[in-house]
Amino acid sequence: MMHQGLYGPIDDAIWNKAKGIKLLICDVDGVFSDGRIYLGNQGEELKAFHTRDGYGVKALQGAGIAVAVITGRKSQIVEHRMTALGVAHIYQGVDNKFVPYEELLGLYGVNGAEVAYIGDDMVDLPVMKAVGLGVCVADGHPFVRQHADMVTTLPGGHGALRELADLLLISQDKFDSAHGMSV
Repeated sequence: MMHQGLYGPIDDAIWNKAKGIKLLICDVDGVFSDGRIYLGNQGEELKAFHTRDGYGVKALQGAGIAVAVITGRKSQIVEHRMTALGVAHIYQGVDNKFVPYEELLGLYGVNGAEVAYIGDDMVDLPVMKAVGLGVCVADGHPFVRQHADMVTTLPGGHGALRELADLLLISQDKFDSAHGMSV
């Protein structure tokens, strides 16, 4: 059976996995951003974040779904953006993402089936395979897309995270309340 999502049809298996998610763990580069890093002459680093993704994070938090970040790079920009979004657990400079993933399970009192993970590259696969819903952005590495439970229709940095947030909220009947709507 297929469910109609905002971005297209959603397979029944994905829908059912999304219904039980209590924690979303996100990669940053290639998910919150398009994966490009802009470097200035003085060594300054710039990244672009889509406001729709930020709104999705806030909507999830408002609906009681926690959001955490695990990224391989270390950046003050990421710290500022995630703190502004109210993300409590921000792991940066991580080579083995499985270590903070296991820590997050304990911190939030959830099991792997209650966790979704969104990433875009090979370093994300171990956690993507361990969680209940492993998601790859549309422009992620082809091998990672092949092994994800779900591939977004939108690319990283262009609303892919919001697409996943909307799916989680709709599948859990929390979309309207998370956006202050009463229907």
